[in-house]
Amino acid sequence: MKTAVLDYDVGNLASVLQGLKSVGLDPYVTRDIQEIRAARAVVLPGVGAFAAGMDNLKKYGLLPAISEMAERGVPFLGICLGMQLLFEESDEHGRYAGLSLLPGRVTRFPEGLKIPHMGWNTLEIKQAHPLLKNIDQGSYVYFVHSYYVKSCDAAHVVSTTNYGLDFPAVVCFNNIMGLQFHPEKSSRIGLKILENFGEMVRNGSNTGN
Repeated sequence: MKTAVLDYDVGNLASVLQGLKSVGLDPYVTRDIQEIRAARAVVLPGVGAFAAGMDNLKKYGLLPAISEMAERGVPFLGICLGMQLLFEESDEHGRYAGLSLLPGRVTRFPEGLKIPHMGWNTLEIKQAHPLLKNIDQGSYVYFVHSYYVKSCDAAHVVSTTNYGLDFPAVVCFNNIMGLQFHPEKSSRIGLKILENFGEMVRNGSNTGN
């Protein structure tokens, strides 16, 4: 299944590409609008600053294609920074508007915590979702981030993780899905989650909350 991995100069895409290939998808890195429109799924990866991510999406003219694919119900997965960009705004080094595909705000972890939150941590699954099919409670996944999603709709939170506070680790609403961690770096569990995403793409499933 053709899967567009959006290239907006934020982070190394090679490991994401390899992870998607390993679960049977047909990913390609692109910022070409027609190639994005032809995809059966879209993945928005990314590491780094929220503002730079949004600026690059605008610079490459990707915002209309993202909105179109989201509205068409195409499975859309944000990873790490890509998940944060799904929300309305961030206060990272100022106040910046996001994609507004999900309601909520991104903010920095509070003082007193070692930042970034880096390494393996557990998933506290809050509700069933096809993206976490056959993923056990307490499964470990790999995080690298200094900001987290705050004040989002609790109905969209499929799993949380605790790092001084509980924060959304997996969010889903219809075809829009986000992973705060890096599934491509999360060993067997991460690959299973990507496999579940691939199964949703193949089945044309937009099952959400």
